[in-house]
Amino acid sequence: MRPLRAGYLAATAVTVAGALTGRERWQWMAKPLMMPLLAVDIATSRADIAPADRTLLLSSLGAATVGDVLLIDPDDDRRLIAGASSFAVMQTGYSVLWWRYGARPAPTVAVPRILAWMGAAALLRAKAPVLAAPLSAYGATLGSAAVLASDPALAPDANDIAGLNIPDADPRSRLGVGALLFTVSDGLIVLRRLFARGERSRRVIEAVILATYGAAQFLLADPGAHVRDRAGTAGTEQISAGRP
Repeated sequence: MRPLRAGYLAATAVTVAGALTGRERWQWMAKPLMMPLLAVDIATSRADIAPADRTLLLSSLGAATVGDVLLIDPDDDRRLIAGASSFAVMQTGYSVLWWRYGARPAPTVAVPRILAWMGAAALLRAKAPVLAAPLSAYGATLGSAAVLASDPALAPDANDIAGLNIPDADPRSRLGVGALLFTVSDGLIVLRRLFARGERSRRVIEAVILATYGAAQFLLADPGAHVRDRAGTAGTEQISAGRP
């Protein structure tokens, strides 16, 4: 494993531990380092990533960094809304990347996510109307990115179940799982905000949110998943070249 990605996992572990134990200082120390570590890894990777794709990916991670800092205090609704706006920029960047790689929405993948988005939006309107519009708007960008990342065409040699690639040695095959983990993480943010009342339960849920988020970004920001051949898809030899 490349050192910067190992450093990312360490920063993620400290961030999760800080949330679980209520040590906010740990999160302030580690969480702002997470996306920059992935960004520097991508910027210095020998993987043959198209310059425009690399720039878009780095910009997306920059927006995620802003969102990470804003959401260190997840109980402040103003910061939650601002953080969602930053992550909407990131999700839009990811969507553009997947589209550039040839991903297209498939009904079997899109319909369940649309239904989940509608359910979450209705729940927010009923329980937290102030948050309903901004978080529903963010949910639309999240859903769009997740649908595209789950297109089996991104990793044509991988096996898939119900339109979701099964992760294998090809980093592209892990994009769908990464997007699914992101969806789980953000869904838990809504559930925590609306239903978690005890301090312990809120800490545990926040730790799970951060763990699934960290795993998602680790998969989505793998340089090997962003290498394309001249036909616009990632080539096996090029992907291997991006590994240590």
